[in-house]
Amino acid sequence: MSGQGGQDAKFFQRGKIQEFRAELHAAEAKDKKFVKRKTVLKKVVANITMGNDMSPLFPDVVACLGTPSLEIKKMVYLFLVSYGRSKPDQIQIVIPSFLQDCADHNPLIRALAIRTMSYIPLQIVTESLTDPLRHALKDRDPYVRKTAAICVAKMYMADPRRTERAGFVEMLRDLMLDANATVVANAVASLVEISERHDGIAFRVNLTVANKLLTALGESSEWGQIYIMEALMTFVPNESKDAEIIAERITVQLQHGNSAVILTTIKVLLYLMNYMENRKLIEYICKKMGPPLVTMLSSGPEVQYVALRNILLIIQRRPAVLKNDVKVFFCKYNDPIYVKLAKLEIMYRLARDENFREVLAELQEYASEVDVDFVRKAVRSIGRLAIKVEAAADQCIEALLDLIETKVSYVVQEAVIVIKDIFRRYPGRYEGVIPKLCENQDALDEPEAKAAMIWIIGQFADKIDNSDELLDDLVYTFLEEPTEVQLALLTAVVKLFIHKSQSATSKEIVHKVLKWTTEQVDNPDLRDRGFMYWRLLAINPAGAGEVVLAEKPPITTDSDRMDRGSLDQLLLHTGTLGSIYHKNPETFIRNAKAKALPISPALNEKSRAVIVSLPPEQLPPSVANIPGPPLPAQQPSNTAGPPVPPLPDRSRTLPPNLADPLSSSPSGPDTKTSLVDTEGEAESDGGADADTGSDGDGDAAEHLSPNGADPYANLDGAFGAYVTDEPKPMGNGEDDLLF
Repeated sequence: MSGQGGQDAKFFQRGKIQEFRAELHAAEAKDKKFVKRKTVLKKVVANITMGNDMSPLFPDVVACLGTPSLEIKKMVYLFLVSYGRSKPDQIQIVIPSFLQDCADHNPLIRALAIRTMSYIPLQIVTESLTDPLRHALKDRDPYVRKTAAICVAKMYMADPRRTERAGFVEMLRDLMLDANATVVANAVASLVEISERHDGIAFRVNLTVANKLLTALGESSEWGQIYIMEALMTFVPNESKDAEIIAERITVQLQHGNSAVILTTIKVLLYLMNYMENRKLIEYICKKMGPPLVTMLSSGPEVQYVALRNILLIIQRRPAVLKNDVKVFFCKYNDPIYVKLAKLEIMYRLARDENFREVLAELQEYASEVDVDFVRKAVRSIGRLAIKVEAAADQCIEALLDLIETKVSYVVQEAVIVIKDIFRRYPGRYEGVIPKLCENQDALDEPEAKAAMIWIIGQFADKIDNSDELLDDLVYTFLEEPTEVQLALLTAVVKLFIHKSQSATSKEIVHKVLKWTTEQVDNPDLRDRGFMYWRLLAINPAGAGEVVLAEKPPITTDSDRMDRGSLDQLLLHTGTLGSIYHKNPETFIRNAKAKALPISPALNEKSRAVIVSLPPEQLPPSVANIPGPPLPAQQPSNTAGPPVPPLPDRSRTLPPNLADPLSSSPSGPDTKTSLVDTEGEAESDGGADADTGSDGDGDAAEHLSPNGADPYANLDGAFGAYVTDEPKPMGNGEDDLLF
């Protein structure tokens, strides 16, 4: 601890309001260097930090604002930030001091006053802030300008209409061409923040402004670089070469030491790849994205988890990024469980013919761990590997049989579940292992495992000599079983009867189960299925066999992969909470604006074919247009564009150059929305996207989370869903994911 820090530690003691008030009054006399006031104010700030209510000292602390000391002003302003909004009746006594400090000769004091006023969202403060903020945005000192740029966003949150009427959004646009990189970054950050609101402006940049931002990128701080990268996400390339030029210029940021800069750079690159035609450049960028992602795995577990969740999305869309780096995802003994589960899912996704032996050997090691959940996921991954990579099926079956020999209850049950799916994936190849499974039938006590074993017995009843005896034992507790097991038993006994229609035991079993199902069971699904089977068997037993024993399509792992359109949409949120939850932010953040790939002539056909449509926006009756900034080599044109007509007909198709929709919704009957269009052209259309559908959110939300659960509250979400029970048509697995 530094010397100053050690001295300040003594102030963190709970004090009384009366004592602080008395000390402040006593400090007014014989306090030449304001030492006494500084000491008392430090105690007050320390108590605020500890959570003690110091608001009764409001008039006493405000009286210190006239002291010509920067340190005292900082502490008084900190007090006002904490309690200003809770004292609307007393805040007016501070306004003259605010205005005086806004005109101070010291730029630090000017910036401090502007910043503090923007933190107090009261009408009287916002009204008083308008003129000082306008002067601060044109201040000669860059520190004041960059502070004022952020204050515009804060003022917009408090009073959007006043901010727009005062022309602050246009002034922010002009600051994007400022000579100081920090000012540019803050102006961009403010505009992006405003545009993220569902009722905010629509913000996009053209190629000229994008190049200007890229010039400022190298001179900006780490967070300034992130703000500028976020602004580049609003650039819509009209030609492939535009996207390629920008991608080449920002690729160098992948070597940055800050993980946030790396993830933001990757997000921009993934976005621009949708507009590129140069296959070699796309392959080169994918190759460059791998090493920084691998480097992030050497950070702490929290950063690792964020990186792993983003990697899981990236490799589904761009498998070439990490296709040769499966070994870096092997689990370490001291990894937290949530990191292990995330790594396990990525290992499975990266497994292919060339590396499945290494992955399988690693999964076998994990199956002998002590953590039960982790072992279960490892055993399931072995089964999924067999389904995904045909060349690995034989070795995976051998590994699963070895695990069954361990006689560990939860290992045996998971093995039975995945072997059932392997039977469906490779019909007629592995029926020889059925006797081994039947030997362990008594060890199964979980519904999913029992249902899987029952399905195996029913499906192969003609090949299992004592199948009727096995099912007779299972049927004994039919009425006490969960619905999942009851449904499996009902179908299995019908299959048994069809396979062994001459057996008295099978007739007795099917009659008993159908009678229970139709007379004693309350579940409507189970009862309806029982009636259906009974009528089938009674009317046409041969037809029942064709229905129940119909050939089933082999299952695949295609259902494990997220929908291409949803992936493209979700990758627009790389590095955010949305990429950790694998959900779009508008599904869990109130007032968040939905995003989708903008349509332009450069957008490649495969991305255009699967683009997710956003729900139609409700535009206000009139829209204010703000022209773009004049280019450096041109004279400024007229500041006002033609008036925008009322809400346009959404059935009209937009031309390609207006593919970026104006996303705004009214907050009141008189609300007007500003559009920052750095193209320098006024919109003649209402900005409505004719391609948006009315069912965008509903379907997209179902595909984003495979298991429908909150992945942050349930660790199963970190591993991903195991969705192979539903028959899926075989896919050729040769989709060209490069474009």
